[in-house]
Parts: sequence; structure tokens; C-alpha cells
Amino acid sequence: MSTRDDPDLPAVPGTYVLWFSIAAPLSVQVGKLGMITMSHGMYAYIGSAQGPGGLRSRLRRHLRPDKPIHWHIDAVTALVPVKAIWFELSPERLECAWGRTLAALPGVTVPFRGFGSSDCQCESHFFSVPAAAMRQVWEALGQPVIRSSPPEA
Repeated sequence: MSTRDDPDLPAVPGTYVLWFSIAAPLSVQVGKLGMITMSHGMYAYIGSAQGPGGLRSRLRRHLRPDKPIHWHIDAVTALVPVKAIWFELSPERLECAWGRTLAALPGVTVPFRGFGSSDCQCESHFFSVPAAAMRQVWEALGQPVIRSSPPEA
């Protein structure tokens, strides 16, 4: 199944978390943030999809490695495959609340200030998360739906 035909991605508004696993340090040019280096570990990016096509449209875009670089996360998703997606269906933008929730959890850190949060007052929407904290993160976010990323087209 390609990402274009994935029935598990709903075409309604919502908030999502993209999960990445970095096996070795990786340097990425991220717009005005400049060159960032992600060290080994798990990373989470929180976003929202309120436009036409909702989560399905936004997540399909994130899953395509061959896209124009528009948002900070595009520079990462062009190089690193999404490991899993968590999402909540809601017309309300929950990304800032979810970001505050993650930032308050023990062991969760903000590796790059301003990443994904240029349109709000949040410190970041990109987090380094200890693998041991995954269940705690899931529970803290209200147990969002979990999907492994669909295979690439």
C-alpha cells in the first residue's frame, strides 16, 4: 500500500506526533535555524493539520522524501524516515498544549529552540525523548491513536 492510498490516515483535522529514531549523529540544514546535529536517540515532532484534507493530506506530505522544503520538519523528513505517527482527531489545534506537556516530562528535552514553532510562542515543537519514556508520553498526551508509518510509495 502506498501512502497515497492509506485508509488509516483520516482526512479530518487533528494534531499529530511524528516519531524518528536516529541511529548515528546526523547534521541537517534547517532553514534559518542553520545546521543542526541530531545525536543518537528518539525524536518527536508535534504538528497540526487543520487545512483541506486534514491529517491524511499533511501526513502524506511529511512521509514523502521528495518534497519542497517549506517547514523546518521537511528538512528532517527528507533524510530520516518517520518511524511512527500518533494522532488525535480534533478541530482544535493541540500542538502547543502537547508541546508543553512533553516539555514537562522527565528526561524530555528541547534540542533545538524554535524548531517548528515560528508561528507561536512555544520554545519548540521538536523534542528528544528517552525511549524508556514512550509509554509515559503516550499517556500524558491522552493516549492518541498510534500508527506505524505506512510504507513509502
